[in-house]
Amino acid sequence: MSDHGEERLFFGRRKGRPLRAGMQRRVDEDLVPRLVPVETAPANATDPRDWFPQPPRAVWLEIGFGGGEHLAWQAQHNPDIALIGCEPFVNGVASLLRHLDDVEGDRVRIHPDDARDVLDVLAPQSLERIFVLHADPWPKRRHHYRRIIQHETVARFYELLKPGGILRMATDDPGYLVWILARITAHPDFRWTGTSMADFTERRDDWPETRYEAKAKREGRMPAYLEFRKPAQTCQG
Repeated sequence: MSDHGEERLFFGRRKGRPLRAGMQRRVDEDLVPRLVPVETAPANATDPRDWFPQPPRAVWLEIGFGGGEHLAWQAQHNPDIALIGCEPFVNGVASLLRHLDDVEGDRVRIHPDDARDVLDVLAPQSLERIFVLHADPWPKRRHHYRRIIQHETVARFYELLKPGGILRMATDDPGYLVWILARITAHPDFRWTGTSMADFTERRDDWPETRYEAKAKREGRMPAYLEFRKPAQTCQG
């Protein structure tokens, strides 16, 4: 349930303009081998490393990967990492599949539907990073229950991250920024990794710009970059 007790619907339409023949062929031929097997995964107990032929060092999750530029970049630059991407918009899925031509190995899995399906089956402490970049802000108040960042999803993110794990978020919507900060700072244990206000306005070197982000800047909407860490476990004496 959401902050307001309503059913969560984190996304709207699933398809934009019709896919070109080549992109539709990618979806028809390349998506199935990369699908996340959520239907057969046990709830709250699945190690996502089992979804890959070669167990990776760690698994990262991106919710709402848009055109897939960020996810593919992370896969290219982190060869020991596997990534899971959730995106219900079929045009974005087709775009990611195209970007994966440049990624070595079978290290990406895709869920073209509600991210909760994946969140519900993962075991605690099974992810090293979670990305929620430029999610739909659902600006109308009556739609705020559709926002992916809610108190309960923040709590679930914390549960799924390994000690020392990272949650990265970004938005160019001022109202959604306030909403995100209210919910992430309400969690008793997440810790901001920044040291100055520049950490809100400047991307880190391992945080590539997306097509959506570039468009927002051209239109005068400046993004905020948020990174929070789950504290590492310490030995008790």
